[in-house]
Amino acid sequence: MSAIEDIVQKHLVPSEKFIYGFSDLTGLLDKKFIGFNYGISIGIKLDSEIVDKVINGPTPEYFSHYRQANNDLAMLTRCISEELALNNIESLAITPTVSTSDLDTIYFDSLRTDLSHKMVATRAGLGWIGKTDLFVSKEFGPRLRLVSILLKTPVKAKSRPVDKSRCGKCSICVDICPAKAANGKLWNIKIDRNEFYDPWKCRNKCAEFGRIKLGQDARVCGICVSACPVGKT
Repeated sequence: MSAIEDIVQKHLVPSEKFIYGFSDLTGLLDKKFIGFNYGISIGIKLDSEIVDKVINGPTPEYFSHYRQANNDLAMLTRCISEELALNNIESLAITPTVSTSDLDTIYFDSLRTDLSHKMVATRAGLGWIGKTDLFVSKEFGPRLRLVSILLKTPVKAKSRPVDKSRCGKCSICVDICPAKAANGKLWNIKIDRNEFYDPWKCRNKCAEFGRIKLGQDARVCGICVSACPVGKT
């Protein structure tokens, strides 16, 4: 086991709540990340009982849990990066999500952030992209949140990258999506997100749910996360 993997594993407690992997991102990142050609992808499992209750839109419990998972991942990556630095390993922790205000301003035109955690995770072999643009992990399905740490130090991948969808003919998420944001096409690394999924339709419906279901300016749904059969227990 490498020093990097040893450090990562030490912080993933309890281990059954997490998945992780390493990826070669050479040529895949924005120039602002120059020199950082490798990545660590980490996923934290969402509570199944909470997710199962998301049927007609987000519940306050789901929204709180979703935000807490993001906060936990942000703290986790800071701790890992700090220990990597103590071992003279340069890293860059990427926040697990961006704010609603940033989505409405900085990223509004494309609804694409500076780094795709899903891309890092597929390159790490942890799963694939579903028909409603969810990351679907082998272990937890879409019932997780992701975060990434970029590295300059080469790391050996634990699994082969996943280049295409494993959703097959399943269309549960497409049929149940209240925004009708997906057309049912299967993802692969050569297809652009906008060819199979409309993020603006999803964003608008999530904003509506935030106002109606949660009484605040939030962008969250969770219906397709709950409906996906992969990872259900």
